[in-house]
Amino acid sequence: MDEKIRCGWCTSSDLYKKYHDEEWGVPAYDDATLFEFLILETFQAGLSWITILNKRGNFRKAFDHFDYEKIAQYNDDKILDLLQDAGIIRNKLKVYSAVTNAQAFIKIQEEFESFSNYIWNFVDGKPVINNRKSFKEVPATTLLSDMISKDLKKRGFKFVGSTVVYAYLQATGIVNDHVENCWKASQPPK
Repeated sequence: MDEKIRCGWCTSSDLYKKYHDEEWGVPAYDDATLFEFLILETFQAGLSWITILNKRGNFRKAFDHFDYEKIAQYNDDKILDLLQDAGIIRNKLKVYSAVTNAQAFIKIQEEFESFSNYIWNFVDGKPVINNRKSFKEVPATTLLSDMISKDLKKRGFKFVGSTVVYAYLQATGIVNDHVENCWKASQPPK
């Protein structure tokens, strides 16, 4: 039996627990991972995260393993194929935004040498470690997510409101919101 104490949001399924234990809040520095989470978080907007986790493999297959170079080149035929794929979220605006966001992602890489350099610069390269007593204390947005959201939108990204951005920051370990009694809270960031 699993005796680990975890953040309260992830205890309802084994998939949630695995994601919490292995990925959520772990600092991601490589552009491929940062782009994957950007796509997943934008598709999650308005839905539950478990819905996205359950479809993650389908997203990976449908979106060429989150290869932003390929996604940036998607044409209308590929987009129509995606809109017919029952394995993913078939929201037309979100599918089109994946292409737009891949193009904007590449522009940021060109300007900053990597998306990682760009996004981590907002926190001086170090994870923000919040010492929350309970998940009820975790906000939906912060001044940091507001600032990044505004900058991403200015650069042409879509579906990157402050709430989506804050979830993205948590997922990629830029912000660590593991609550203090969670076993992951005592783990040093990698």
